[in-house]
Amino acid sequence: MRLHLTEEDAAFREEMREFFTTQVPQHIRDTVAARRELSKEQMVESMQVLNAAGLAVPGWPVEWGGKDWTPLQRHIWHEELQLANVPQPLAFNAGMIGPVIAAFGSQEMKERFLPKTANLDIWWSQGFSEPDAGSDLASLRCAAVRDGEEYVVNGQKTWTTLGQYGDWIFTLVRTNPEAEKKQAGISMLLIDMTDPGVTVRPIELIDGSVEVNEVFFEDVRVPAENLVGEENKGWTYAKFLLGNERVGVAPVGATKRMLAQAKEHADLDDVLVASRIAELENELMALELTALRVVAHSADGKPHPASSVLKLKGSELQQEVTELIVDLAGPMSLASGAGDGSDVPDWARVATPGYLNFRKASIYGGSNEVQRQIIAGTILGL
Repeated sequence: MRLHLTEEDAAFREEMREFFTTQVPQHIRDTVAARRELSKEQMVESMQVLNAAGLAVPGWPVEWGGKDWTPLQRHIWHEELQLANVPQPLAFNAGMIGPVIAAFGSQEMKERFLPKTANLDIWWSQGFSEPDAGSDLASLRCAAVRDGEEYVVNGQKTWTTLGQYGDWIFTLVRTNPEAEKKQAGISMLLIDMTDPGVTVRPIELIDGSVEVNEVFFEDVRVPAENLVGEENKGWTYAKFLLGNERVGVAPVGATKRMLAQAKEHADLDDVLVASRIAELENELMALELTALRVVAHSADGKPHPASSVLKLKGSELQQEVTELIVDLAGPMSLASGAGDGSDVPDWARVATPGYLNFRKASIYGGSNEVQRQIIAGTILGL
């Protein structure tokens, strides 16, 4: 699909494309193109390059580094960034806690955290899920008890993505266990991960890598000034955050890029393979149109209900494309542990790890089952 762009928007697209392909270090873009894991240093370097040019957090308020762009321009920025193999600005910073602090934090909290969050001087982790509170997040039990000018936090979080790099963690905690509705007794605290009593324990994944972690809090004392907004209003802030996460959780450009790479290794004379690719391209076109509609109608922290459609279908397409790559690699996809001297091409060696890693896409940001419930209630009125 080619969007019909005005001269101004076409020039904007060229400006974004030129910047992303010339100013972001090639070694970082090569790592993304090869579907290899980025180091912490590469992530920080990339985001700081973007932030220096004012392109790291365009969705934030202008006074905190955002851009007064149209929805179409935000879409173009997002797509060109991904097509150029530039790492997305760290989601925990740019798309999650940053917008929450900008919307609900005190002026002091904004001044303290937002500049460092935009520049990735602080690496944020997300402390939401618990062993018994995943999709049913309101069942969380991690407790924070007020003690003078501090909260004392005890409990556990799990599946904390890249928590091994975290400097701070934005955490949902239960501050009122007696609340009539369990959602009403939750607050959001910002916790320094170097504080005494905070322990991070890695969880080894099926491919031997470490991407997620358990985080334990044992009598961690958190200054009351680190409370986001009001006490017991954390569920409101979490819904705001998750709404932003779901809008950006279906990376159209990245999925297009993966599919284009798959086509390079496909036998397009095989009718079944060609038709499978054509079907995925058509579905990606529909996903892009949905993404534009969601962005255009999202305002005041209340995403368009179609954001759940976007998250649901985006997750499915990511998984389908990685499955296609495994099928194209065939037996070579079993060589994920092969060294650099292997005759197996690099794209085939990363096929299976990529496929396995994207199984998570239908769970994070609200599982696909949860998204179907949202769609049923908010769109279909069931």
